[in-house]
Amino acid sequence: MNPFPPYSSFAEPKLSGRYITNTHIDPLLSDYNHSIIGHSTSGLPIYRIRMGTGSSKVLMWSQMHGNESTTTKSLLDLLRFLNTNPDWLDNLQLSIIPILNPDGAKAYTRVNANQVDLNRDAIDLSQVESRVLREEFDQFSPDYAFNLHDQRTIFGVNGKPATVSLLAPAFDQNRNYNSCRTLAAQLASTIFEGLHPMIGSQIGRFDDSFNPNCVGDAFQSAGVPTLLVEAGHYPDDYEREKTREYVFYAYVLALKAIATSSFSDISVYCSIPENQKLFFDFLLRDVRYLENGDMKRGDVGLQYKEVLQNSSIAFQAAFSASGDLSHCFGHIEPNCEKLDWFDFKIEESAQNVLNTLDL
Repeated sequence: MNPFPPYSSFAEPKLSGRYITNTHIDPLLSDYNHSIIGHSTSGLPIYRIRMGTGSSKVLMWSQMHGNESTTTKSLLDLLRFLNTNPDWLDNLQLSIIPILNPDGAKAYTRVNANQVDLNRDAIDLSQVESRVLREEFDQFSPDYAFNLHDQRTIFGVNGKPATVSLLAPAFDQNRNYNSCRTLAAQLASTIFEGLHPMIGSQIGRFDDSFNPNCVGDAFQSAGVPTLLVEAGHYPDDYEREKTREYVFYAYVLALKAIATSSFSDISVYCSIPENQKLFFDFLLRDVRYLENGDMKRGDVGLQYKEVLQNSSIAFQAAFSASGDLSHCFGHIEPNCEKLDWFDFKIEESAQNVLNTLDL
């Protein structure tokens, strides 16, 4: 059951795929109240969009890891939704940074141009992009913060891919709950209850180990309820267009909860199953293979590497693990009868194996 209006009426048609950069969003910003609040290491503009004049202030930022673009697409969908539903903003004031790391987005890398992970720079603030975010946090003084990311296809819950994962980050080493973290967890609970009828058990809870250098943990420690949203894998959706839709719904559910001060109970959050690293893109079960010259029989897992080629992302398979992988799952588990006679070397190209399987 989907309680939302048709998603197609809000999806930004000019954004698609995994490669999203400033070049892609530049033509769309004229429809919104936007400004440049800083520049990246290489001088690219960092944009901010403001909407609403309500009392509850929400700061949202995406692509602090440049190769994590799904939540950016969903943000532009949200902006279109709010433009046509302005009453949603009566009690809200939004500050949105759609691409915090434009250099990483352009190069399709996790890190910025200085090879620094911005999500491990919350204390030192050594990078200009980190300082831009912190300055916006300090000046805007949000009541809530949304830290938006993509997660790898390796994550799953209950034997299914984790399409959306949520986290109320810890604020201390003991991972205690104060009023701030509790509110963030209640917000995650609201999203979980709203999405569950649509994607069931494909919603996970991310690891909450405390790291003061992570921005979400730092903002939670500063007393601002902070929610991490991770866009994950949906079956046969490597471009993450279906995941994009569910992340959009997550935004709408969260903002409605904030606008109406109506949150689900924290017990719901605690019941969300934790992500587990149990998935491969391809899992070949009970096959013969050569590894370092030794003949073996067992399972072989293959994982995609995402490679930027000609302004698009190519998915290149590589061997990831072998042996007894009976506790794992594959997004694709092909019939391997064609490999019964085919002894392949782990060291050789994984694509040769997939070609043999007509994949």
